Amino acid sequence: MSSNNTNKLNVPEAREAMDRFKMECANEVGVDLKEGYNGELTSRQAGSVGGQMVKRMIESYESSMK
Repeated sequence: MSSNNTNKLNVPEAREAMDRFKMECANEVGVDLKEGYNGELTSRQAGSVGGQMVKRMIESYESSMK
C-alpha cells in the first residue's frame, strides 16, 4: 500500500500500523481496498474510508479523556 505514497508520517515507524488501520476501516465501510494502488476507487469510497478513520480516531481520543 505504501509503494508510491508521498504522505509523511510524524513517526515513520507507524506506517505499517496506519496501513492496517486503513484496511480495517475500509472493511468496516464495505470498500474493497487492496495492497498497492487503489486508483479505481471513487471519491465517495475513498472519502468514506478516510471519514471512518477520523471517526475512530476521535472516538479513541474522547474515550481516553474520560
